[in-house]
Amino acid sequence: MDLAYFFEKGGPLMWAILAAAVIGLFVFFERLYSLQRARVVPRAFVDRIRAMVAKGRTSEAQLLCEENQSSIARMMVASLQAFADGKSRAEIKEAVEEVGGREVAHLDKNVEIIGTVASVSPLLGLLGTVVGMIQVFQRFVDAYAEGKATPDVFAEGIWTALITTAYGLMVAIPMLILYKFLQSRNDRLIVEMEEDALGIVGLLDESLLEQQRKRASDRGSDGSDDGAGK
Repeated sequence: MDLAYFFEKGGPLMWAILAAAVIGLFVFFERLYSLQRARVVPRAFVDRIRAMVAKGRTSEAQLLCEENQSSIARMMVASLQAFADGKSRAEIKEAVEEVGGREVAHLDKNVEIIGTVASVSPLLGLLGTVVGMIQVFQRFVDAYAEGKATPDVFAEGIWTALITTAYGLMVAIPMLILYKFLQSRNDRLIVEMEEDALGIVGLLDESLLEQQRKRASDRGSDGSDDGAGK
């Protein structure tokens, strides 16, 4: 099958279908690069931060997160900064969720363009076919008036008109698959980010409780010392 020949026969709307395919592929590869796990939720980095927070080295962990450009690092910075400011667990979680909402929007950026290409491509193909069929009937009527109308002329016009629909589907089907693939990847990364961010919040909550117990213990010791002095 000579695709270039059929492309030429399909008419002007074939260029619109080609443009949609190029845009869809460009966005797909851009998102594929941006949604690498190492750029969103680098596992070794997350494990390192968790270990540092568990040991109480929150200031060092915050500095490392600020230097890292991943999505999860920005969420962790929000939690560690809120912890450093003496916020409660609810306030720390709220800070993480606020940053997390922005990061999720960043992950979803431009993905819908691929879905739009998958939806529009067959419509462009159908439009090309309808326009082609109108031209076929117009030519057939003119040929009939001249006494030159034959079934061959009519049949040739129909298959030519159907080319745009075929090409529209050839673009739409792969684009729909790529769109679903990116959505699935996004969903997995978002779930991982949420679990890791909540894990850090949990560790910080344990640190808060430990600090509260220590302060209570210190106050108790001071009271005992005062009583003994009297």
